[in-house]
Amino acid sequence: MSAFSPDEWTAIALSLRIALVATCCALPLGVLIAWLLARSDFFGKFLLDALVHLPLVMPPVVTGYLLLLLFGRQGPIGAFLASHFGISLAFRWTGAALAAGVMGFPLMVRAIRLSIEAVDSRLEAAASTLGAPALLVFLTVTLPLALPGLLAGFVLCFAKALGEFGATITFVSNIPGETQTIASAIYSYTQTPEGDGKAMSLTAVSILIAFAALVGSEWLARRSGARLRGE
Repeated sequence: MSAFSPDEWTAIALSLRIALVATCCALPLGVLIAWLLARSDFFGKFLLDALVHLPLVMPPVVTGYLLLLLFGRQGPIGAFLASHFGISLAFRWTGAALAAGVMGFPLMVRAIRLSIEAVDSRLEAAASTLGAPALLVFLTVTLPLALPGLLAGFVLCFAKALGEFGATITFVSNIPGETQTIASAIYSYTQTPEGDGKAMSLTAVSILIAFAALVGSEWLARRSGARLRGE
């Protein structure tokens, strides 16, 4: 007999899907923003930096409410997506992925930015003097050397997305089978008289997944670092 009910397995699978989709979609933009903050000087840089990190200091419920105002069915972005592309985010798992990605994005950007800043800019300059275009320098020099930070950022964003609750439940509610993640299922069980056992089981699953992700990231970072050093 399974230790989890079908609804609980659905919540676990949905949490993994939401966290993975959120992290993969956030990664390209995260790398771009991290590179801009690490290597470029432009007007309003400090404002961009503040905007990126704003979800870390705002209450998650505020972030979720802002997403609802912008991406809800009556919001400017949500109405445009619905009318032109038939895309609806509010009260859908895709909206949960958006909320989770927004909350994990600052952690991803910070880890990647610090890693890019640690790359010796003279190596990039040497590649440029040999005639390599800026994009090629980034892909063949900067990105491989910053790979440990990129992996760390990916895992931090994934772990944050996996455990996101406040912004998600505000934006997409807690609908079993559609938007109910591990975190929201745990919350639901804590509100019932005999739900402590189920809440504890899901808590253990959440910890196990996050721990495995962190261990895997550390192993990959060490392996990629050793490869770059030629060991």
